Amino acid sequence: MQDNHDAAKPRFRPVPWTALETPADAELWIAEHNLALQEHIAPNETGYGVCFTLAEGGDLFMQTVDGALILDLTPEAEWVAPLIAAVAQAAPPQGALWLLPDDKLVQLLIGLSSLIASTTLVVGHRFGRAGRRSL
Repeated sequence: MQDNHDAAKPRFRPVPWTALETPADAELWIAEHNLALQEHIAPNETGYGVCFTLAEGGDLFMQTVDGALILDLTPEAEWVAPLIAAVAQAAPPQGALWLLPDDKLVQLLIGLSSLIASTTLVVGHRFGRAGRRSL
């Protein structure tokens, strides 16, 4: 067997979501999330971010880079695309990968808050790259 199953084991556990109601709540979550990334992600790791597991099904992976938000929806989470488009005031992309300005993060977190079941830190996620099939 050539597959390395140890690499596929989850390193982080899901954390139950607590609804965010105000921009201050969202800013506090962002600060805590950034601290967790700094503490648990090594400088050489790539594909890191957070996975939001949605209560009604599907996962939304999010990474922030260079003033942008990268959102990667699993096919089961495509139902949330209209909300993302409304929050971002942008047309949905052709595939599952969204690229938004990072100033939309607080609005996005508040808009999605009631739909999130849990969050999990992720490492090695292939944001929109080969290895993840888009429909």
